Amino acid sequence: MNHDIPPFDDPAQEREWQAQERALRAERLGLDPSNGDGRVRRYRLMARALREPLPSALPDDFAQQMAARVATAPARDEIGDSRSEFILMGLLGVVLVVAAGVVTADYGAAWLPAFRLLLPQPSSSATEWLMALGGCVAATWLLGLRPGRRLAG
Repeated sequence: MNHDIPPFDDPAQEREWQAQERALRAERLGLDPSNGDGRVRRYRLMARALREPLPSALPDDFAQQMAARVATAPARDEIGDSRSEFILMGLLGVVLVVAAGVVTADYGAAWLPAFRLLLPQPSSSATEWLMALGGCVAATWLLGLRPGRRLAG
């Protein structure tokens, strides 16, 4: 028994602690593993497992081995993969647009009037600022499409 550690307030925790201490002592002394109750035997197994050295680390040339494996692996068909991803993304977009249309048709009468109240009135200054923002975005987009434009990089 280790008398340096004060006893626990909870009797169940104290019993667990004492079982762990008995298991460690029995393991250090090399006593017969069949002695003691089941809890002490389980703690002895845990103490034995923790005493074992960790499995060996990765080999020193692990990165080189992995690079060689990747280099020798057959290349995937990049064009076919991107084409199938493009088709699936397009299909998903169509499904989402159809779902949005169905939801709007079914429930739009209930919530569309509330959204109309959120929009700025045509004569307000917010409308003018939104129009200016839209014009800036359109001009930027159009200037990006001009012929002979050189890409950075």
